[in-house]
Amino acid sequence: MQHETIPQRASTVREARLPERLSKAKRAFTTRRVDLGKARRIIRSGVVPVAGDLVLARVTAIGQHRRIENVHGRRGDLFIGDEIIVAYGNRYAPDQFEAIVPTDLGECHLVAGGGVAARMTVKHASMKQPTRIEPIGLLGGTSGSVLNLRDFAMTHEATPFRKAPVRIVVAGSSMNAGKTTTVASLVRGLTLAGFRVGAAKLTGTGSGGDLWSMIDSGAAAALDFTDAGHASTFGLDTGELTDVASNLLAALDERNCDVVICEIADGLLQQETAALLEASKQEGWFDGLIFAAGDAMGAAYGANWLIERQHDLIAISGLLTASPLASREAAGVTGLPIVGIQQLTDPVEVAKLIFSKPPVLKRVA
Repeated sequence: MQHETIPQRASTVREARLPERLSKAKRAFTTRRVDLGKARRIIRSGVVPVAGDLVLARVTAIGQHRRIENVHGRRGDLFIGDEIIVAYGNRYAPDQFEAIVPTDLGECHLVAGGGVAARMTVKHASMKQPTRIEPIGLLGGTSGSVLNLRDFAMTHEATPFRKAPVRIVVAGSSMNAGKTTTVASLVRGLTLAGFRVGAAKLTGTGSGGDLWSMIDSGAAAALDFTDAGHASTFGLDTGELTDVASNLLAALDERNCDVVICEIADGLLQQETAALLEASKQEGWFDGLIFAAGDAMGAAYGANWLIERQHDLIAISGLLTASPLASREAAGVTGLPIVGIQQLTDPVEVAKLIFSKPPVLKRVA
């Protein structure tokens, strides 16, 4: 990975006691694959940060994120003056922040509790100002290069012959539409049915919540895009998104899963979501898609959007299933099964749903 160099000789500061300093810092979830033993110096000037770069920063003001999630999933309180180890990354979250990787090592923000550093551009009206952090410097290795999450990513090359007989993807109408609950319910039901289930979150912003949910539901193997070297997938081009997804799918194949359940973050109108769904169709990655929606109108629009693009839509799930009336409306307009937690966690019902041939659907008039 090439870093843009400021037109001056890069200056670095070696710290004999760096390992001790890093051991005392609060280390975020996004850095969980990183071997901090490879950090030899703090680079304070001469480079422009890029997504994935590891940074030691100091908390200067507490805002929206009052806690940071560590590599084990524990959320620890933050205090002004705390030193934290996080990764630079872009963020797209309609219910929270949009933020981008800055072009300098000036003060920026903690834009995700899982450990993403960026500079906020806009925020949802319900959000407080983001927690402010002051970068102390980027972590560098023995050669003087900046350590990046990609340096520690797993790599699994896709093969033309997959081992998992069935792969299902869950997409949604928006953030907080019920995708994660749908995935967890699928994993639980299929595990109870006796299948070895693998699960992966292909896009999103680095945080352990969805990963822990998959594991707690019984997944024999669970991965996310941070395993592929990204703190966030916002801003990745289609080729990079394809690399992330194929890497994770190949890794789950190597774990001999019978069924693989994947989640794509955000809603259909989000750029990376739309791009990855299109790539998945071209690559033939998935045997069916379950769509999570918050209401009947979202379900109807989403069903049309997916049918027009020839995805194998097999059911509607999500927050709307909490409402019998909304479920009835969605069923009436889409002609699809509406499945909530009860159906998805039932081993018999979920096996029938997943292993049946997807219905032939027409666009809603």
